[in-house]
Amino acid sequence: MSESSASHAELKISNQQGTRSANEKQPPSNSQSDADFAPGLEAAFPSEFPEGQCHLECVEGRIPSFVRGVYYLNGPARFGTKERPYQNWLDGDGMVCALSFAAGKVQLTNRYVRSTKFLTEQNSGVPVFRAFGTAFSGSRLNRANNGLESPVNVSVYPFSDRLLAFGEQGLPWELDPSTLATIGPFTFGGRLNEASPFSAHPKFDPHTHEMFNFGIFFSSHSPKLYLYCFDHDRLRFRKGCTLDYPCSVHDFALSTNYAVFYLSPYLLDISKLLQGNQAVIDSLRWEPGRGSKILILSRSRGEVVASIPNGDRYCLHLINAFEEGNNLNLDVLEFPEPIYPQYQPLPHLFRDVAMGCPTRLCIDLEKSQVRNRSYFEYCQAPDFPAIDPRRAMQPYEDFWMLGISPTGKQGRKFFDELVHANWKKPGVIDIYKVPATTYLGGEPVFIGDSSSDQGVVLCQEFAAHREQSYFLLFDAYHVSDGPIARIPLTQPLYLGFHAVFQAHCS
Repeated sequence: MSESSASHAELKISNQQGTRSANEKQPPSNSQSDADFAPGLEAAFPSEFPEGQCHLECVEGRIPSFVRGVYYLNGPARFGTKERPYQNWLDGDGMVCALSFAAGKVQLTNRYVRSTKFLTEQNSGVPVFRAFGTAFSGSRLNRANNGLESPVNVSVYPFSDRLLAFGEQGLPWELDPSTLATIGPFTFGGRLNEASPFSAHPKFDPHTHEMFNFGIFFSSHSPKLYLYCFDHDRLRFRKGCTLDYPCSVHDFALSTNYAVFYLSPYLLDISKLLQGNQAVIDSLRWEPGRGSKILILSRSRGEVVASIPNGDRYCLHLINAFEEGNNLNLDVLEFPEPIYPQYQPLPHLFRDVAMGCPTRLCIDLEKSQVRNRSYFEYCQAPDFPAIDPRRAMQPYEDFWMLGISPTGKQGRKFFDELVHANWKKPGVIDIYKVPATTYLGGEPVFIGDSSSDQGVVLCQEFAAHREQSYFLLFDAYHVSDGPIARIPLTQPLYLGFHAVFQAHCS
């Protein structure tokens, strides 16, 4: 719906803001005011998940013949020990799984990324490094830049005949694409090092085969955002841009000519992190009075094109960006406050998660202003948005995301809806909701049929009452009809973050 008819969505979102700090500690999970909308969720967060390799059988439905290739998923899978349990979903050590589809065969391989953090703590038998949401007496930062030693647990992407696993603010780690064995940190031919800030959300241009990424240099006096451009393994350029404040930025969008950032005033106090024994989340503060901005950089040079005030909302993930004449359309998931505090304490997550919704910003590039905002009225804390990758940087209509149906009610909850949305049909929402005590995970990845516009969406399902994990395939444009195929796993699998599908060449 347009800005003029968006009052209902805006009202539902703004009513969630209140005056509570985004980092304020929540009441205990057994508070009488809390309901439990995620019974059994603790089964999804054991201290660690086992590695494995096995062939799988599709016991329900049919896998379309065009689904041929490998689905890669990364996510937290080891959550400390009984003596030192992690508090935040982002703390867990990364595990990558590969779900391979060939004619008549489905095979699953899942292995931990043997990062510096993983190996050091495996040898010690206990957590050693400070985590995003957990600090303990004597917990260490890394030696390169006094930051976190990355658990490499956010995303995984093929790039230039390699497979790279990504965490926040650190180098990616190269894996063997077939066995998932860890090869080591990837330095792009020595052009980057352990001190180089590097995000977990690279973007790829399927036409030029370039990879773009960014990193934030957190400084109290001169914070900067660095934009990187890579042509295969070669660093084409690295360009720094001064920021008004040291803000936490997780994601960005790429269009034909621009790299676009949604800068929210979620500030990291680096001195608190370095001088005290604090976790990162305790060093972050939400300051909406500073306002949010849309920062637009040139893709070809990394220079600032525009910095545009944009209210006081928060954005964790962006959906897509595309240009139409002098207009830049930027599609995002907007919230009234940060999401990270809702990732803890494990396993009592999302207890009072705010309502957010997909938002399209139409930006006038000549006037450097947002000329129009439109909203898709699904406000159930949507996350992990995905599109048909063939439509990246282009006009598109359909997108997919996960949602939390009890959003707006107090009590722990988790993703229980797969949502198919269409920007041209804002009043029509195609939703699959899982049965009770069942939860969804992993970015819903679109897998297209090369001979048509049709496709399927793949995501995870975890049945907590049985401690049983599945992969589900849906007709991408009719997800409410339920899965067309359900693939049971032989052992439980972590609920992952970001995923990608690499099609086999025909």
